[in-house]
Amino acid sequence: MPNYRRTDICGGTYFFTVNTWHRQPVLTDHNIREAMREAIRQTRQSLPFVIDAWVLLPDHLHCIWTLPEGDDNYSARWAIIKRYVSKCYTANNSDGCRLNKSRTRRRESGLWQRRFWEHLIRDREDFNRHLDYIHWNPVKHGYAATVREWPYSSFHRYVKQAVYPLEWGGAGKENESLLFGECE
Repeated sequence: MPNYRRTDICGGTYFFTVNTWHRQPVLTDHNIREAMREAIRQTRQSLPFVIDAWVLLPDHLHCIWTLPEGDDNYSARWAIIKRYVSKCYTANNSDGCRLNKSRTRRRESGLWQRRFWEHLIRDREDFNRHLDYIHWNPVKHGYAATVREWPYSSFHRYVKQAVYPLEWGGAGKENESLLFGECE
């Protein structure tokens, strides 16, 4: 069994990528979005965390979380969220998705890829790069022509907070980065 190395810093800020199994384009479906929202709400009641940024695409998501001081257990949070959303997905999809023996043996659903990718945010510059990456992602994948067109993103919250201008990420803006250090 592989021994995955995870960076565990109590109270750390982390960037995550979570994919659907076989890149199924279902995460932006209304029922899945609602289940995700409720799963996060319930998880935060017992295991709090701050969502610094988020983008939801049909087959994957990216986000940045900050954990409380003294806590480094993001894996437990993802397990709860993925389990809750999987139950909703299974209940609403009686098409009998074909699970392999390994997934059946582990009692996994056909929704999520088994693992996720995490990166410890090292400093403000690293945070800014990942924030830009998250918000640019729908344009990168061809889901929107501009960043502001994608509804499932924390970009809109950052516009309201005057961190990003509404026009950021428009045509030809892919290499433009914000200087967040000036906005602190």
